[in-house]
Amino acid sequence: MDVAIPIFDRITALDAVGPYEVLSRLPGVRVRFVAARTGEHRTDNGQLGLIADALLGDVPAPEIVLVPGGIGTRALLDGGPILDWVRAAHASSQWTASVCTGSLVLAAAGILDGLEATTHWSVTDRLRELGAVPVERRVVEQGKVITAAGVSAGIDMALLLAARIAGETAAQAIQLAIEYDPQPPFSSGSLRTAPPEAVAWLRRDAASDGAATSPSRDR
Repeated sequence: MDVAIPIFDRITALDAVGPYEVLSRLPGVRVRFVAARTGEHRTDNGQLGLIADALLGDVPAPEIVLVPGGIGTRALLDGGPILDWVRAAHASSQWTASVCTGSLVLAAAGILDGLEATTHWSVTDRLRELGAVPVERRVVEQGKVITAAGVSAGIDMALLLAARIAGETAAQAIQLAIEYDPQPPFSSGSLRTAPPEAVAWLRRDAASDGAATSPSRDR
């Protein structure tokens, strides 16, 4: 089973690497990073590079399509090789998924028309403009389409997808293997729980093109 993760310049690293870490542990699954050009693609903060070792055309019909997010998704929404590939690959995929602002790419491809979907909290209005029905849930499953909220939610989504593919025991074993037992020191992981001063700090950072979180920098 091929899992194809398209990568691009200014991608958010964890959006791709989190699901990779989960799904690559499933027996019989091969995760491939594909792109319009092979080689290195720099992440949104410019400090890390991810390598695509296959072209989009090398993996035209993966069983699983998984689109990560990052500020670089904005350059993909008006058309081009990745958007065309996502649309075509979805037609035959068993599962199509996204993390964070990767849902904007699915929506731009027409995959989320009229469907409930989630994304990073900073771009819910844009997701609605592209035809989806935004909801405030960490993971949303709509038939074969699964969307995850911002960045870290990709791990949750990948564990759900692992359970759908190989059963709950396999997914639970993978969760144990990566010791995914979140116990964050703060309850500020969503707009509902974050203190106002943290929200204000992040918005100031976004306005100054800071590095705290790439999705909100280009609201």
